[in-house]
Amino acid sequence: MDNWVLKGVRNLINESGETKEISPTQVKVKVTHLLISNFDALVFNGDIAVDYPKTIGRFAVGLVTEVGEKCYGIKKGERVYLESAKSCGACYNCKSGKRDRCDDIQIAGRDYDGFLRDFVVCEYSEVSPLPDAVDNLQALCIEMVGIAENIYDKLNLSAGQRVAVIGSDVLGNIIAQVLQYHKVIPIVIDNSPGNLEKAKKCGIYYAFPADDDIIGNVMDATSGDLCDAAIYSASSRLPISLPSRLVGKKKSLILSGFTSLHSAVDARDILEKDLTVFGVTSAANYTDSVINMLLHGAVNIDLFDKEIINQFDPVSVLTERCENAATANKGKLTVLKMIF
Repeated sequence: MDNWVLKGVRNLINESGETKEISPTQVKVKVTHLLISNFDALVFNGDIAVDYPKTIGRFAVGLVTEVGEKCYGIKKGERVYLESAKSCGACYNCKSGKRDRCDDIQIAGRDYDGFLRDFVVCEYSEVSPLPDAVDNLQALCIEMVGIAENIYDKLNLSAGQRVAVIGSDVLGNIIAQVLQYHKVIPIVIDNSPGNLEKAKKCGIYYAFPADDDIIGNVMDATSGDLCDAAIYSASSRLPISLPSRLVGKKKSLILSGFTSLHSAVDARDILEKDLTVFGVTSAANYTDSVINMLLHGAVNIDLFDKEIINQFDPVSVLTERCENAATANKGKLTVLKMIF
C-alpha cells in the first residue's frame, strides 16, 4: 500500500507497508481524493519546516473501511472528510476544555502525518461524515472555507462594512465569497485578469487590478472612507505593503495562507493608523459549521479550474507546482483521484 513519505527537501519516497490495527476509538479510512495545495508544495520544497520523515498531504476525503467498537456516529462505508487541522490537546486551553482556543493548532502534513497514502488510521473524532449534497471537490475545500469563517469571526464585522481582499487565488476567492455570505462587502484586488473575472462570476461586485489606480478605485467603492479591514492572501505575491494602504485608522489587517517569500510589512502605515495585525492559517473545530455553510450554498467552486489526475507521480506533480509557483493559475484545484 502506498505511503508517500518526505525524507528531506524534495526527497519524497513511497514506503509501501501495512497499516496498523485500529483501537476501539479509531477508524480506518481509504483515501479516495487528495487536493495538492500550495501548502503541500511549500512543505515538499523545504519552505515550511517539518520534522522528517513526514507523510505529506493536507486536504483529503475517503471511505471508512473499519470502525472501532467505541466509535460513535461513524459507519463503515461512510464518506468522510479527514481533519486537516486539530487542537494540540496539550496546551492550557485544551486541558481546560477550551480546545477551540488552542494555542498550538496542529496541521496535517506538517505537525502530524498527512494523507498522501492509501489508508489512514485515526481517532474517530478526527473524521467528519459528509452529506451526499457535499461533493468531493467541495469537501476538499472545507479547510479553506473554515479559514475564511475564522477570519470573519476574528474581524467581528457588521453587515455592509467593506473589506479589501488582496489576492483572488482559490483561498482569496473563497474568503470573498464567505464575507459576502455574511453580507459584508468584499473588494477583491488581484493582478490576474482571469482571477478577477472568476470573482465577478462568483457574484463579487468590486474586483480591481492591483495597478496605479487601486487607491482611487477603493476610495470610490467606500465613498472615500477606505476599508474597514484588509485580508492578504500570502500566495497572491502582491506587495505586502498594499493592505495597510487600503484601510482607515484603527482597523485590522489579516495575513492568511502560506508563502515562501520573506516580506516586510510597512510599519509606518501600521503605526500611524494604529492598525491591528494578525495571522490566520488554519480552521480547527470549524468543520461542522462549514459543512452546513456548503449545504446552504455559501461558496461556489464550480468556476475554479480543476485538474483531476487518475494516474500520477506525486513527485512530478509537486515539483511542477513548486517550479510554476509564480506563474501558475492560482485559481486551479489539482486533485489526485486515489481510488478507481
